[in-house]
Amino acid sequence: MADLLGVETGWVWLREQASDRFYNAAVQSLPPYLQEPVRMTGRSCWCLELFRKGQLTARNIDVVECSRLAPAVASPEAASTQGLRCHASVPLYAGDRPLGVMNLAMRGWRRLTRQELDLLTTIADQVGVAVERARLAEQSIEHARDDERSRIARDVHDTLAQEFTAIGLHIEAGLSHLKPGNQARPSLTMALAAAHQGLDEARRSIASLRASPLENRSLAEALAALARRFTADTGVRVLVDIADAGPLPGDVESELFRIAGEALTNVRKHANAREVSLRVDVVRRCLRLTVKDTGAGFRSRGARLRGFGLSGIEDRARSVGGRATIRSAPGRGTSVTVTVPLDQPQQPPVGPGVTAAETGGGGEPGQRRPARRGHPAEGQAQAADAELG
Repeated sequence: MADLLGVETGWVWLREQASDRFYNAAVQSLPPYLQEPVRMTGRSCWCLELFRKGQLTARNIDVVECSRLAPAVASPEAASTQGLRCHASVPLYAGDRPLGVMNLAMRGWRRLTRQELDLLTTIADQVGVAVERARLAEQSIEHARDDERSRIARDVHDTLAQEFTAIGLHIEAGLSHLKPGNQARPSLTMALAAAHQGLDEARRSIASLRASPLENRSLAEALAALARRFTADTGVRVLVDIADAGPLPGDVESELFRIAGEALTNVRKHANAREVSLRVDVVRRCLRLTVKDTGAGFRSRGARLRGFGLSGIEDRARSVGGRATIRSAPGRGTSVTVTVPLDQPQQPPVGPGVTAAETGGGGEPGQRRPARRGHPAEGQAQAADAELG
């Protein structure tokens, strides 16, 4: 759309349904002044305020002065705006439901032609439909998952749990009729203990299925919402790439979600980054969570003592049989990677303060991809890992 109107810069605000806050969902060719994350948070501005009040509709699309650029226009920072000061604000709706705002920035104020208004309205309708379809698809998957969880919980309760209970009652009744020295008593006692253990496991499974640790959302949905809230709060864009790993135990989902939250909190407090990537993929029968920023980085030695939350991340990873690897160097950003086995018995936790890189474990968890710009080179990353111990 920017090309069709002869402009180079644009960005899209979308409203997060759960929190009713706006986050920056897409950008194109932002001027240096707006590339600073603090200037693209979800705080209120003129166009968002008009949208909230219902005064920005498809019938009154117009060019407005950008309140985010205004402080720089008449200041020594004017050059960093690249001459931009106004934008056409296009509301995005799905029927009567407001979704967000699409802004197309211009170097000077001008009245839009009827042809341009018609074009903006048509494209805004298409964008709104696409956004709404994506959200409905997410909701459909979420509802299907909840229904399946409830069905499995009912099945476990109505079959395994009740059968284990009945078995235990029958064994107890049999034991009550046996004399203390009867040779069958030890075997029946062991069978009773096994029935009780099976009943406890069934009850834990029911509780895990019925009480989702992430507000009845999948890990992918919860991480995507976490990323949107982070962008709304900080203006730092989060590139989310989450593979479908299938059903996961509730404790694994919960701990990975908390690890991602802790990693993003560290980015907010310490990194001074402009962009973060949050990735979940499956490698060699392990689920891998990676949070990587392009910020300031830090010297790994002594980082735990400075309150970076690294020990907490490692402890959470170990609690679900996983491993955490944390790589960083001053000026080269930070990468937090957690791997958890998917279909293997949980491994014994490694010692305190030991990362996957230090254990020398085989396979992907201990490997390092080729270095990319803005991140430590191979030797530097390994040296930083060694300093974590």
